[in-house]
Order: sequence, then structure tokens, then C-alpha cells
Amino acid sequence: MFRSLLSLALLGASALLAADDALNPATIANPPLGSWLTYNGDYSGRRFSPLDQINASNVKNLTLAWAFRAKVPPGGSPFGMVIKSTPLELNGVLYFTMPDNCWAVDARTGREIWHYSWQSQGGIHTGNRGVGIYGNWVFFETPDNHLISLEKDTGKFRWAVVIADLAQEYFSTPAPLIVGNHVIVGVGGDSLDVPGFLEARDPEDGKVQWRWNSEPAKGEPGSESWPDEQSMSHGGGMTWIPGTYDADLHLLYWGTGNPNPVHAGQGRKGDNLWTCSIVALNPDTGKLVWWFQSSPHDTHDWDNVETPVLFDGTIDGKPRKLLAQAARNGYFFVLDRTNGKSVVSAPYIPLNWSKGTDKLGRPIPNTDKEPKTDGALVIPASGGGTNWFPPSFSPQTGLFYVTATPSYSVYYLTDTSPHPEGYGGRDAGLWSQSGLVAIDYQTGKIRWNHVYPDSGGHSGILTTAGHLLFTGDPSGNLIAFDPENGKPLWHTGLTATVDNGPMTILLDNHQYLIVGAGDTLYAFTLPR
Repeated sequence: MFRSLLSLALLGASALLAADDALNPATIANPPLGSWLTYNGDYSGRRFSPLDQINASNVKNLTLAWAFRAKVPPGGSPFGMVIKSTPLELNGVLYFTMPDNCWAVDARTGREIWHYSWQSQGGIHTGNRGVGIYGNWVFFETPDNHLISLEKDTGKFRWAVVIADLAQEYFSTPAPLIVGNHVIVGVGGDSLDVPGFLEARDPEDGKVQWRWNSEPAKGEPGSESWPDEQSMSHGGGMTWIPGTYDADLHLLYWGTGNPNPVHAGQGRKGDNLWTCSIVALNPDTGKLVWWFQSSPHDTHDWDNVETPVLFDGTIDGKPRKLLAQAARNGYFFVLDRTNGKSVVSAPYIPLNWSKGTDKLGRPIPNTDKEPKTDGALVIPASGGGTNWFPPSFSPQTGLFYVTATPSYSVYYLTDTSPHPEGYGGRDAGLWSQSGLVAIDYQTGKIRWNHVYPDSGGHSGILTTAGHLLFTGDPSGNLIAFDPENGKPLWHTGLTATVDNGPMTILLDNHQYLIVGAGDTLYAFTLPR
């Protein structure tokens, strides 16, 4: 009976979307079952799907439905041309990106519907996380710092606006996040000492609605964490991974990057707010509501942009509204998302750079592990305990899942001047080992750890109500695990490693698993 009711609910939800081809932003907050309408599937960042047609008992029967190779157009940049975006699905169409390029593909067949290519003016083509959809319009960012708007059904160009100065070596990689009538965009950049920021843009014309800067202005709260106005105004704190949003609390959550200069901290003494932090903003005004800093005075290039995952849980027998993050510095944090207060702070990999945590739950840096001219052995390397690839949280198991990489590196200080610039140091990696880690959110303890035979894992994670966890390994396999104990249940080899997060959708009452590897998008399903 339950499955019959669920099928009716899913068909009804599909009909609701089909009845109105435009995507109402309110629908993203309450997405129909089986849809994928924003970067993480919904605003929570959990990357958990309620679909269970593909489940632990039949996952061994998964077969390839289709594969779509995204070709670089003549004259297009070949750099960074792997699928790091997570496709969005609306009315049976998948929308995804690679740098300077956007595609619409039929989700049932893999047939290309349209392809748009932007003529780039330069920029770092490290990757692109995907699109945002508002109404009948698609939005994506480019490496040369343009926000592009296209007609959703045809790919026809609407407009392009500049969101950052290419001459200052900003580059833009996030998938825009749509909240209400705001297209929220972030930026990246480390080479020059420039400030990070978030902006809300108008979906009609791309004009700025508000801007929040990653560093305070002189005299504002937080400015006391910098030694002077110059260091503060050049302080970094990039915003290059999409955040999350709580519609009930009306709070936008975002992670910020490392402070500049990178590695060399002698010219910016202090905690350097609001770099390496999780911040909560009012999405209508950009006003800062609360903050939590994961790496005070970072000198190891540990961006704190990793997804802030939202869920309701139980702490000490009481219900709590929680936010969890596996940070690049190797700590797992759980916060009260109403106020940013620490609930859990615990390492999820071995660490040696911290002396523990303070009363606010923030790590206490060990100054002996700052970069030195003759080197300092630090765990982890600058790539971090994890990086940009999205984690997942399953309400079925109560576990938080992340691709984790314990690593050793020697950090060197190369610019010893009182006021260094740019990259004032570097690190030389010695050893690393990738794996898949399951963390108990109530305690921060590791429930299980699946170690890969090779290093270099860069795969996002999907969990489903079918009691499954999907991710990729460094050897180019797509794997289904039992999320309760980490037992592998199924795998298939792909032509490249999985560089995005798998997603799943329901079409014609039939579940599909979609994943990108290299320049190819794959769709798997059960035999009909």
C-alpha cells in the first residue's frame, strides 16, 4: 500500500512540474519527490534522496541507460574540461556545465537539446559547479567572472554581467544559488591579495541587489581581528562553493576561503575574520547574522568552503536544528544553525596542527606547525582532509559521509618580509591516502572508514532511501555502498574518475542514477 501511495505522490508531483514549465523559486524549498532542482538537490545540502526504487536488494542489476560526451567546441579551452557540476533536472531535462559551456540534455535518452558556449576572455579554468534555474532562465558563472543568463528551453543568450575583475585574477566557479528573487553568486582567487565576497543579483537584469564582503571595513565588528586596514582590505576569504539555505529560519549559510597572503601570516596577525568561517546571512539584505570560524589565522591554505549541511537531530535527548561540516582543516563541526554555537568539534582524520579546541569549539592552532623557512611537518596537506566535493547526510542512519584524505606535507615559508604578498609559502606533499568516512553527528566519532587502494579521491556522495550510498573512487569506479557499515554492494568502471556528486531522479515512475566522469555524463537504471 505504501509503495502504491508513494507512486501516486510521485506521479502527482511530476504533473505539478509539467503543468508549469517555469521553475518557481518556492518549489526549490519544497521540491517534488524525484526532482533535483538545485546544486545539492534541495536547500539542505544533505544530498539524500527519498527515492528507493533502486535499493540494496536490486542495485546489482543496475545497467547503463545512456552516456553523453560533452565535446569542447573548436577553439574552446581544453583546460578544466571535466564535469565537476551536478546536473539539475526539470521536466525531464538535465542542465549542466563545464567551464564556459552549458548543456541541456534529455534525461531519458541522453540526447543533446541545446549547447551554449561562451567566448572566454581568460581566467583560471579549474572547473564549474553547475547552474541555477529561476523561472524560464538558466544562470551560470564563467572563469572570466561573468554571470550568464540563458533561455531555459532554447539556450538562447539573454545577458551577461561582470561579477569580478579579471585583471585582479578572480575566477568564478560556483553554481548560482537561487533563493527567492535572488541569484546568489560567489568568487574564487588566491594569486593576488584581493577580498572575497558574495553578491545577490536580480534574475531579470543581473543588477546587484546586495553585496557581503568576507572582511569587515575599518571600525566594523571583526576588524579587531586584523592588524590594519590594508591587510583587511586584501584579505581573501573566497566563496567558490555553493552554500545552503533554511527557508524556515530564512538564513543563508556559506563557507569562506583562506586569508591572504597564503601561507605567510606575519603581516596579518590576528584571527582574520571572516575568512575560514561558516557565516549565516539574511538572503534579502546580505546582513551577517552569525559566524563560526573553523581555522583562526589560517596559514595552511585550508579554505572552509565545504558544504554546510542542514538537518534536524537530537543532542542530549533534545531536538536541535543543526548544521554540520567536514572542514578542509580535518575537523568535523556540528553547530546550532539558529545561532552558530558549537555542538561538536572533533577531528575526522589524524591531525597535528591543533592543540585542541577552545570554549567556542574552535581549533587552537599550534604555532610550531606554521610554515617555516626550513619546513614544518603538518597533517593534513594544503589539499586538506577533504575538499570541494560534496558530502552527504542520511536521516536513515544519522551518519555524515565525506571523502577524506589523511596526508602529510612539509610547509615552507618563502616570503619572510614583514608584509608578504600572494603566495608567501608552499607545501610539499609526502603521503596521502583517500577513503570514505562515516561520522556520527552526535559525537563526531568515526562509525566506519573504507580506505581506497589509491589516493586522489575527488568524488561527491549521494545517499538514498533505498539504503544506498553512491560515490566514486580514485581508480575510476562508481560504487554503491551499504551506508550502515560501508560494505560495497555494486560497482562499475567508468572512463575517468567521478569528479562531481552523483544525483538521482524519477521519470515516468522510473529511477535514474546520473553521474559525471571526465567529459562524459552517465545514466544508470534498472531493467524495465
